[in-house]
Amino acid sequence: MINRKKILIADHDALNLDFFDVMLSKLGFIVEKAKDGHEALSRVTDGCEEGYPDLIVINTVLPKVSGWEILKAVKADPKTAVIPVLLLSEIDDVKEIVEAFEIGADDYILKPFNFSVVLARIRAALRNNVLFSQLRTREKRLTLAEKLTVNLKHGFINLEKAIDELMSELTQLQTKAADKSFAGQLLEKAMQVQNIFSKSEKIIEHTETEWENLKKQEIGLTILEKPIRGTVNC
Repeated sequence: MINRKKILIADHDALNLDFFDVMLSKLGFIVEKAKDGHEALSRVTDGCEEGYPDLIVINTVLPKVSGWEILKAVKADPKTAVIPVLLLSEIDDVKEIVEAFEIGADDYILKPFNFSVVLARIRAALRNNVLFSQLRTREKRLTLAEKLTVNLKHGFINLEKAIDELMSELTQLQTKAADKSFAGQLLEKAMQVQNIFSKSEKIIEHTETEWENLKKQEIGLTILEKPIRGTVNC
């Protein structure tokens, strides 16, 4: 079954709402409409039960709760911060556009807009969100793999200690035993096991070294998702 993306449209203009509803529905999207900011925010906060929208398109000017307030609320909540938000605005002001991106908007679209351009930006935002989702999954898997490696290393250390103790006891047994050949065979088997664990421990140590080198080179999602700070002259 194709996973249809849910898009929340919030605009005080009923014509815009109906236009987005018709056009996006024809393209296979699930469209939710909100005529004011309070309704839009409620649809987002109710996402735990009904499922969060995959993308939000909001007008900056809305009754009751502004689009700016919705943007800030969405990006401030860890459960919804990953949802792409596209702002619609009639104000072509550099400072306002910069502020939108600093807060966390994924795009800023000026009215009047061309639907083909808006659709391209919607698809781009959804595609980027999928890529970030895959990166988050990858980071979780790497974290689990790292924990597994640490646990395995601790397990090998304990097993190696147990084998050393066993070898010590077998050495004493060989000295005292009447059938020294049997005790010697046991000791030989224990030494073989010890060699296997020694090689495995070296492999784990090598893997840990490579792991640490890779971690030094990679950029984590926590950095990628933060705004890049710098000086902007408007």
